Amino acid sequence: MIEIKDMLDLAYENGFTKAVELDVTSLHLYPDVREMCAANKCKIYDTNWACPPGCGTLAECEEKTKKYKRGIIVQTTGKLEDSFDFEGMEDIKEKQNICLNQFIHKLHDMKINMLPLGDGCCSLCEKCTYPEKECRFPDQAMSSMEAFGILVSDLCKLNNIPYYYGPNTLTYVGCVLFD
Repeated sequence: MIEIKDMLDLAYENGFTKAVELDVTSLHLYPDVREMCAANKCKIYDTNWACPPGCGTLAECEEKTKKYKRGIIVQTTGKLEDSFDFEGMEDIKEKQNICLNQFIHKLHDMKINMLPLGDGCCSLCEKCTYPEKECRFPDQAMSSMEAFGILVSDLCKLNNIPYYYGPNTLTYVGCVLFD
């Protein structure tokens, strides 16, 4: 069993700018957040096993989260030139994804039983098999926190971690639930 301190240290070693213990009792899955997915602004709804409806109903997602007694929140925060710095936004997102993928890979190597949740849809495969065939990598596919109905800003607030770090900054957030 990995200790929280060791998990946090490993998160920082993998490049996150912030990592804190997640109080799993603060996890709330909201239908309103899930409904935002159904609005399909990202153009991914109903196209990916890790996004709704492929990731399961809200009740099924809650059942998955309830299996874990501990967790951490990880963040990558970066500076933007201005509020239109889309290249900077993409760079920060890419850094978060790299950190999260490396971190998850190391946890898999350590045989940690976990549920990682990121900040966007799963991108393991160039083309997802949804819905024709089962997921090629069910142990590696990662849903977003929003796909599970989590209001990320509230979760950060409930766990005493900032979500907003000031003007011309952007923060991407993920979490890992584990035994």
